[in-house]
Amino acid sequence: MLRDFVAAACAVLSPEWRIVVFLHDRNLLQTDRAELIAIPYAKGSWLRRLKVEWYEFRAHAERLQPDLWVSLHDISPNVGHFRQAVYCHNPSPFFRVGLRDTLFEPSLLLFHLAYSVLYRIRLKRNRAIIVQQSWLRDRFRRWAGDAKPIIVAHPSTVAADAGRPLRIHAGSGPVTFFYPALPRPFKNFELICAAVERLESDPRWHSQVLLTIDGAENRYSRWLVGRYSKLRTVRFIGRQTRAQMNELYTSTDCLIFPSRMETWGLPISEAKSAGLPMFVADLDYARETVGSYAAVDFIDVEDPAALAVKLLAFQLGTFNFRATTLDPPAAPYVRDWPALIECLRALTDTTP
Repeated sequence: MLRDFVAAACAVLSPEWRIVVFLHDRNLLQTDRAELIAIPYAKGSWLRRLKVEWYEFRAHAERLQPDLWVSLHDISPNVGHFRQAVYCHNPSPFFRVGLRDTLFEPSLLLFHLAYSVLYRIRLKRNRAIIVQQSWLRDRFRRWAGDAKPIIVAHPSTVAADAGRPLRIHAGSGPVTFFYPALPRPFKNFELICAAVERLESDPRWHSQVLLTIDGAENRYSRWLVGRYSKLRTVRFIGRQTRAQMNELYTSTDCLIFPSRMETWGLPISEAKSAGLPMFVADLDYARETVGSYAAVDFIDVEDPAALAVKLLAFQLGTFNFRATTLDPPAAPYVRDWPALIECLRALTDTTP
């Protein structure tokens, strides 16, 4: 996100604009256009980060005299009287964290509680709040009210609307399903594994599912691999490189994306660009990310039996995907990073 935002700012803003980027490591960006100021200790702990955000940034703002200060990581800093905007992209406060989620990853509960508080501090001091989807805008309106513009800015850099032709499996031969995700409890890998566990007792099932974990990453992945390693048709292939991911989007037959929490879900956009049919979570984030598409089915994230039926029907060539359509979000809305930069630049044309 940082690289995309800075690249768009460098491309869109004319030379008289001075672009200054605060980050913890200069090596994160390679640019001759933007000035980089590294604050390495800000990443050492949350207390250090808050000290930088709420105390040190005000002095930096007084020195720089910015026309607009944009915070890309959720927290609204203290920059005095200068115009500011905040990009909020962590969905933790809006996810119901269960006991099992907490046992596998205690930080999920901590982030849920912390962000519920941190998001609101100085939120109303922003000239604009930026979120990735309409459902997030609805949540933030409860905190910020209607006085502040809340911009929906779609983050995907994938040209999904110009994707390849749809690749619909029409026969009855084996197929390969694919779920690319990191091993976090809300990613819901167990839904797929439980569905395949049911399918392996059916003699008609002879497909495979690829999961991008290997059991060495964390407590959750160790449990998954230990619980489901006996499944013949589930392959735990581990984390993939960008090149390997591109190959998988080309060589597999269908995406499964049952995550219970996202603000976007980039693999959905990438699969759409590749022309893959998709089984995705029947949740607000997934419906907006899918947008308009001719080969998608929305699945219950808590029903492995229903998913098993759909996967087998897909393999047999009898599953009928539905076309879905979705209008663009209401204004203010931007569809890519350059458009967001233009929208933010317009804030500087108004009276402080």
